[in-house]
Order: sequence, then structure tokens, then C-alpha cells
Amino acid sequence: QVQLVESGGGLVQAGGSLRLSCTDSGRTSKAMGWFRQAPGKEREFVAAISWSGSSTKYADSVKGRFTISRDNAKNSVYLQMNSLEPEDTAVYYCAAHPAFSSVQIEHIVQLWGQGTQVTVSS
Repeated sequence: QVQLVESGGGLVQAGGSLRLSCTDSGRTSKAMGWFRQAPGKEREFVAAISWSGSSTKYADSVKGRFTISRDNAKNSVYLQMNSLEPEDTAVYYCAAHPAFSSVQIEHIVQLWGQGTQVTVSS
């Protein structure tokens, strides 16, 4: 059973940092991504990284503050979040798809983690 497991969420003050991790128990090569869902809002794309790590993409709202990376030896992807703002408060979901372009599109992704809560206080 292929499974994505996230960790690293928590409560942080505005301006602080958190690092999210996601481990993929599957064996196939996949592009990975992060989405988030704030209360009362739809789930939105945050960042994506190709299997090789050579390509990345970010939502405009997080550019310059968040960094996505991966360690294929550990089957893991990370989201380093700096300069956090209250607007970043959401449940963050790890996503996986064979194609880099597709892992950025919410309705195409079929493999999701369970989500981890990030709360940024003002």
C-alpha cells in the first residue's frame, strides 16, 4: 500500500519557521508537491519538485519564503517555511504524481498524505 506520511506541523509565531517532511513508502519515481487548505477555503497548490529535484515551482504567495527539497535516498520531500504569516495557517498536504506538471494540479493528484496542521499566530 503506497502511503505518504507528513510530519513537522505545529504552532509558530508570525515571522517564525517550520519544516514539514513527507515520506513516501512507494517504490516508483514520483514528482512531489505540497498543497494547503485553510478553514472555509479550497485546497490550493503551494510547491512542487520533480523526481530529480532539478525543477521546482511555487505559488506566488510563498515565493521567496518557502523552499521545497527532496532526498530520494530517504524517499522524502521537505518544505522549509520561513517568515511565516498568519495567512499561512492551514492543513498542509503532501502530494505525489509521476508527472511534475500534474502534481501541481489538485484535481489530478490521486495520492495524498493525511495532512499536518500549521498554525501561525500574530
